[in-house]
Formats: sequence, C-alpha cells, structure tokens
Amino acid sequence: MGGAVSAGEDNDDLIDNLKEAYYIRSELVERAFRAIDRADYYLDEYRDNAYKDLAWRHGNIHLSAPCIYSEVMEALDLHPGLSFLNLGSGTGYLSTMVGLILGPFGVNHGIELHADVMEYAYQKLERFIKTCDSFDRFEFCEPSFVVGNCLEIPPDTRQYDRVYCGAGVQKEHEEYMKNLLKIGGVLVMPLEEKLTKITRTGTNSWETKKIISVSFAPLVQPKHSAGRTRSVPLPQLEVRSLQELSRICIRHALRVAPEPHSPPRGRGGSFGVGRGLAVAGLHKYGSRFKRRRVHRRHCNALVLATRQVVASTHSTSLSSNPPDGNNNQGVRGVQSLEEDEEEASGERETQARHQRRSRRACRSLEEEPEGEEEEEEEGEESVGETEEERETGELLRPQPTVNLLRERILALPLPEPLKMYLLFYREK
Repeated sequence: MGGAVSAGEDNDDLIDNLKEAYYIRSELVERAFRAIDRADYYLDEYRDNAYKDLAWRHGNIHLSAPCIYSEVMEALDLHPGLSFLNLGSGTGYLSTMVGLILGPFGVNHGIELHADVMEYAYQKLERFIKTCDSFDRFEFCEPSFVVGNCLEIPPDTRQYDRVYCGAGVQKEHEEYMKNLLKIGGVLVMPLEEKLTKITRTGTNSWETKKIISVSFAPLVQPKHSAGRTRSVPLPQLEVRSLQELSRICIRHALRVAPEPHSPPRGRGGSFGVGRGLAVAGLHKYGSRFKRRRVHRRHCNALVLATRQVVASTHSTSLSSNPPDGNNNQGVRGVQSLEEDEEEASGERETQARHQRRSRRACRSLEEEPEGEEEEEEEGEESVGETEEERETGELLRPQPTVNLLRERILALPLPEPLKMYLLFYREK
C-alpha cells in the first residue's frame, strides 16, 4: 500500500510531497513528521527506500506507507494530555510521533504481537532519546510496549482517548475495538478494506467515517488450548516521583525561557494546551525553507554591497580632481591624466566583477516560491554578518541547529550528575 506521492530525497522532502498531496493538513502533524526521520526506523541496508511512499517489511518488522501514517495522525486528532493505545505498535515509529504531541502528562501505550519487534522498537526509542535533538525540542510522552495479542485484552481493562489498530479488523471484532474507547474518544482502524474513523459520542452511540481504501494484513486470531483463554495486561500507569516531576518542570522552564534582550513571548508558555509541539521552536516550513531564506538574505546583502561600491567609486572619481577657476584640471599634466584613466579602468573592471558575482549569486533565487512575507522579514536580519562576508560576498552555509536546552542545562550551577539527570543522560 502506498505510492500516492513522489519519493523524497530526504525526510523533509517527503513531508513536502505529503503536504502538497494534502495527506498532511495540520501544522501539529507536520512538525511531528519532520521531527523524526523515517529512515531511522529502517535497517541500515534498506535506508535508501525510507523516503518512498511505500510500505516496508522485513521478517516481522513492518512500516506502513507514509501516506497511511499521515491519514492516521490527522484522523486521531491528537492533543496534549490524551491517552493513546497502539494495537500492533511495531517499530514504535507512530507511537514516537504521537508522544511528541501528547506531552509529558499524556499516556502512550502499545501492544505488539512479536517479542523481537518489541525489542527492536525499544532499541529505536532509546536511540531517539539518547541522540535525537528533537527530544530536547519537544516535551515527550515516552511510549511503553507489551507483548501480546490485542484481541486478548481483558474486558474490564481501562479505556483510552485515542486508539489505533495497525492490522485489518474483521467485522466481528468491531464492537470489541469500540469498547476500548472512552466517551468522546476516537478509534482509527482498517475495517472492511477502508481506513475508518469511529468517534464514541455516548455510552452506546457512535459516529463512523470512511477515510481511504487500504489493504492491511488481518489481525492474527488468538490461539486457545483446551478451552483456556489468556489475557494480555496493558502497561501499568505509573505515578511519577517528585524527582521526575521536577525534571519535567525544570526542562520546560528552560525551554520556554526567552533569550536575553529578546521580546516577550506570546501565549503557550504554560503547562496547559499547547505544550509539546507548541514549544518545539521548529519553523513551520522546515529546514529547507530556512536555508533558502539564509541564501536570499546574504544575496541581498551582496547586491547592496555592490551598489555601495559603485556609488563610492563614482563619487571618488568626481571629487579626486577638483577643477580650477577656468574649469581645467589644475596643474596636473597629461601623464597624471593617463594614470587616472588607468585607475578608473581598473575600478570599472572591479565593479563589473562585483556585478557578475551578484548576478550569479541571485540567479538561483528565481526558482524559489514568491510572496512569502516571512522571507522579506528575514532579509532584514543581516546585522549579524561578518565584515569578511560583506567584502567577499560569500554566502553562509547552513549551520547546524543549536540545542538551546542542552546549553542552558550545562550552564546551570549544578553538580555534573544532576545536569546529566536533567539531560536524560543524553549523548551530545
């Protein structure tokens, strides 16, 4: 299943294609997709296929097509603080993206049929927490997984705000799935070859919406021996310690604290709605568009510098030889005039080189989208350019993003073990 959009060169390019095809429609979902590189959940020898809109399977490991995950994330209508249950959690890719939206006070549970896949998911989760900068830019709800068949959940188990099933659900199991929902909750699952969204509007009332046609492998039926049934206990709801709550609060305060001499921020600095992705600090158009703005900003500075050189050269040539009372060049002789002519010729060649350089630097901007007000605003931020850049006209290469939260934690006057605890013992 998949192939609805063109393959991307990288993760951002894939997300751009999903947006253009209207599979990703909300900013919240877009930021979650951009924050986690899909290729990180592939085996190394298959990473080249990660940015194709195709499902991938290797043994028991499986990833749905990006267009399917996009529709699922949009249909779930996620918010901070909700509880989420992933039936057939697989590699943990979807659960990790969901965790970026739920924030630290949500619930993020998954059930996986195969023990080796659950182990693989925990390896990927540990790598995300230890090495990915997105972990420090978002307030994260860490997923918990258990092994078992999702059709063996006890009937008196807790209910969830959001439920997703990653396998085809037979019609006879529809009521079973509905009972996992709280009132007001949303269930998304493949039902009769259609990705279906079911909203529980009351104790015995439901709203059903068919989203797109899909093809999923069916749910594996539980195997019972001698009439005995098994039950799969869901992950435990653990009460956080005061130490863990303090870490969450300290990280949040450092993340949303304004820079020195920066204007005060607007709404979204509390622990209410808007946490998680709302304080992520990611540009809504992604890193590719940021590089374009950097390119345009320095190209504008180059054109301005060239114009200044032309103007200053012209004014110098006019003022260097003041005429006398008879409108002559004073006492300067023919040889002096020839020298001036040679200097002017050299200056004209310099001007021509500057103009050619500016035209070459700006020619690539013709392919960029027009009409974005943010690019015009960013063009005024050339104050931080160095004198060397102004003189040579060289464009800045995109610099790696700074992990501001990490820097602020390391700058705290605290013992090193406490700093590492606040950093979740993350590698640089």
